[in-house]
Amino acid sequence: MAQPLKSPRTPRSTVKGGSSPESSGSGSRRAAAQRLSMRRKLAAAAMELFATKGYEATTVDEIAAAAGVARRTFFRHFRSKEEAIFPDHDDTLVRAEAVLEAAPAHEHPLDTVCRGIKEVLRMYAASPAVSVERYRLTREVPTLREREIASVARYERLFTRYLLGHFDERAHRDGDVDPLLAEVAASAVVTAHNHVLRRWLRAGGEGDVEAQLDQAFTIVRDTFGSGIGGAGRPGGEQGRAPAGVSRTDEVLVTVSRTDAPLSEVMRTIEQALQKD
Repeated sequence: MAQPLKSPRTPRSTVKGGSSPESSGSGSRRAAAQRLSMRRKLAAAAMELFATKGYEATTVDEIAAAAGVARRTFFRHFRSKEEAIFPDHDDTLVRAEAVLEAAPAHEHPLDTVCRGIKEVLRMYAASPAVSVERYRLTREVPTLREREIASVARYERLFTRYLLGHFDERAHRDGDVDPLLAEVAASAVVTAHNHVLRRWLRAGGEGDVEAQLDQAFTIVRDTFGSGIGGAGRPGGEQGRAPAGVSRTDEVLVTVSRTDAPLSEVMRTIEQALQKD
């Protein structure tokens, strides 16, 4: 009986025009690195021109020329000149999301979020002089400040969605505060980060900013950690009560501006607890 013919397997390396997954991955990483390098080059040119000529007087054509590229190259990377001042936020958002996705099962969700936002801090800390100058520009130019606020909001939405994913939605009833608690906790993490970052930038980018952030996160965890149980996470810290606060059947929720100093946020919480 004749055996059915089998199509011969062509070695992957000999397929014309083909490539292995390894080479494709390497090519993608190389392209991403080149893209980020160009974005940073354009951002450096923009910052120098903003500092010397002023923001309003600087044009996209001048930024492109200073970076040694054509105008169309600028617009392949940025939609406007104010966007050029923040070249790393898109990539940092991807890294922060990767931290959340790769979180170990035993880690408390709030700890995961605190680790995620450290990617933002490290972005600034990698180039202190650039970050300090960028901070100065954003304080002076309202358009740049608005762009920065929009970038911060993207991180806050990412962390809120993540924390919401660790509540048991089937157990929700009318009046449950889980969604509000998730949003307020995410806001607290971002506020703590922004407070520490601004203080570090005002000090000229000197000092161990990551250690300062860890201290701020301790306050956030003690305040909000017991309210986020880590549904679906074995070993979560669902029963832990905030330090210095007795466990009751009520939940205290406070809302504050995202740009409020951390000390103001904590003072509001402490005053509310004292009233009880």
